[in-house]
Amino acid sequence: MGRINFIKLIKRKLFKQGIVQIMLCFSFLTGCSQHSTETTVDYFELVRPEFTGQLAYETADFMEDYWRVVGNSGFNKTVYLIADTLKAAGYVLEKDAAISDRLIYRIEKRAMEHNTWEPVSASLQILGEEKPVLKSETNRNMTYLNSASTSKNGITAEVVWIKSIDELETLSVSGKVIFTEMGSRRPAKLALEKGALGIISYNNPDYLQPEKNKTSIQFRSLPDEDASDFWGIALSYEAKERLIDHLKKGKTNVLVNIQTKRYPSEELTVVATIKGANNPDERLVFSAHIQEPGANDNATGVGAQLEMAKVAANLFKEHKIEIDRSMTFLWGDEIISTRRYIEEDPQRAKGIKWGISLDMVGENTDITGGSFLIEKMPDPSAIWTRGNDKHTEWGGEVLSLEDMKPHFLNDFILSNFKEQGEFANWKVETNPFEGGSDHTPFLQADIPGLLLWHFTDQFYHTDNDRIDKVSQETLKNVGTAALVSGLKLVNAGTAFALKQTSMLKEQALLRLSNEFELSKKAIDTGEPLTNEIEILKAWGIWYIDAIESVNDVNHTSDSATTDAIEKAQAEVDSKTKKLSESLTTIGKR
Repeated sequence: MGRINFIKLIKRKLFKQGIVQIMLCFSFLTGCSQHSTETTVDYFELVRPEFTGQLAYETADFMEDYWRVVGNSGFNKTVYLIADTLKAAGYVLEKDAAISDRLIYRIEKRAMEHNTWEPVSASLQILGEEKPVLKSETNRNMTYLNSASTSKNGITAEVVWIKSIDELETLSVSGKVIFTEMGSRRPAKLALEKGALGIISYNNPDYLQPEKNKTSIQFRSLPDEDASDFWGIALSYEAKERLIDHLKKGKTNVLVNIQTKRYPSEELTVVATIKGANNPDERLVFSAHIQEPGANDNATGVGAQLEMAKVAANLFKEHKIEIDRSMTFLWGDEIISTRRYIEEDPQRAKGIKWGISLDMVGENTDITGGSFLIEKMPDPSAIWTRGNDKHTEWGGEVLSLEDMKPHFLNDFILSNFKEQGEFANWKVETNPFEGGSDHTPFLQADIPGLLLWHFTDQFYHTDNDRIDKVSQETLKNVGTAALVSGLKLVNAGTAFALKQTSMLKEQALLRLSNEFELSKKAIDTGEPLTNEIEILKAWGIWYIDAIESVNDVNHTSDSATTDAIEKAQAEVDSKTKKLSESLTTIGKR
């Protein structure tokens, strides 16, 4: 056997034994140490035995005990739990770290403009009835976020049923409590201005299946004004029906007792990084937000990301992996912390190559409903949603061609999650871009970013989003696929670029063929030919540009990659033109 083939055989044997560093000693014989690592490492083989989902699940279990708001005790306890876990995993506090330390973390502390808030207790009782309508012991989401306290013994007041904003504007509600089934923001603001004591509301969306989940309360919020004495109570379907029955009979007075805390605090954010060996200023950022009152939302994202950071550290310390670019893990306030991380240091922002958000990633879908989703960067499916593409009940604004973000990240992430799905018999799907989580600051900064999440969830934002709805197996699958994807990205080079180019070309040709068939049917039903041509061309352009983005991973000009990209783009362009011509012929019949 030849010299090179012998070296490759030795490398394979060493990798099977987990002896990566020894393997790297052979890299001088081939002259491409980075690419040798890139092409040989089976990250799934390394990560799967390490990532059990146990740490992720235990973290979620710890967090769900707390109604977490930036600065309050539950939020801060979570921050320090993360920090302690990172320290135990080998991360060094940044201020104490030596230049040679590759695993570092820090806790960022910032003053808060307003006091933080947390609920203590609450009850709602109709006068004349023995059984309370609601108690926080069983419905902890009943108290509006930022609600004030009543007096220690509670307050008694008449309830006024408000069925429209116009009605509220004309009625006298001073010293009374309003009840509404409208969205609460505008009624609450107007009720406060008109001297009402508080608001009682119900408006659970249909996807929560309120008539089935009769005790679920989806949390609501008031503006974070420290001086306000206004309070709010959100109702379950069961509680709403009971109150309405009483209101229909005549004048209704209620006893409301709400106890909350408002106190000065500080905003905490945790940032952990595995510094890249060769290109430390380039980085992938994983982001998960801490606040929310639930388990799946978003204790699971926090937990999964924490286990990812630990597993990556273990593999690194055991010399089973190397990290070329930096890998950063961020935990903080949803959207705000991620946006700040991007914007506060322009030089650092230049090096952020990809962003991935983990939000509601641990669901037992047999209980919650819905499915695991990868929310794609904006592509034409966010404009023309058809075929297998489908928006969630969360929904999204219709985008324009100017909003498109062509990039290889969509198909790359999906391919890794599909691989884990096939391995674990786990269902993975996608949805068009909708926004609303930590992936949006990346996209707004023109950084490739996407979301890992679950929807529809019949317990979303309700007090029934508890640990019994969380699946350790799901956490294992999501965390494994996410970490593997991250390791591939931070170590990506020529071999990665060539593989992605080939995969993108195949996905482009498949998408164009599928869109062509959909367009044929659309034309048959009377849709304008010009619209269908536009859709087809939009997909062709998106994929041509996405293929171009593969160049992002190469630090120097690479003729093999350049040639592969140009050839793939030419094939996609040719296919687009041929199918467009065929559509034109069909449309003229």
